[in-house]
Amino acid sequence: MTLMLEASININSKIKLIMVTVTSYDRRSSEDGREFFTITLQGGVEIVKSANDKVYMTIRKTSIPSTFDENVCASLIGTQMPGDIERVECEAYEYENKETGEVVVLHHTYVYVPEVKKQVEKSVSQSPLVPFSLNGQSVFAEA
Repeated sequence: MTLMLEASININSKIKLIMVTVTSYDRRSSEDGREFFTITLQGGVEIVKSANDKVYMTIRKTSIPSTFDENVCASLIGTQMPGDIERVECEAYEYENKETGEVVVLHHTYVYVPEVKKQVEKSVSQSPLVPFSLNGQSVFAEA
């Protein structure tokens, strides 16, 4: 699940910091035979519509190479980091669904994009929260 942290910019807007979670790691071999580890990142739950108009829930995942040893990779599981996983177009490739055996041709992949901030504009008059200072820190309370 994506953790949304909110920090106020000013009275009229907020920024939401999108997070991804390290869920696993894998040992891989490079073309020249050297072993390395990839880290698997997972984004938040999203609802999408299939080609046949059926709605389902999914989670975007991607893996990125690392320079870490296995102990460091294992210690990172559960760590949340700023960023998002975005869909990008790529050359066509075949993907086999391991559960059904169905082979489909895909034209996209998913990539990690570090530190995504989404600004959400919100007028003070529309907000039920009123800003005030608590020991020098700006906070919001219901009016």
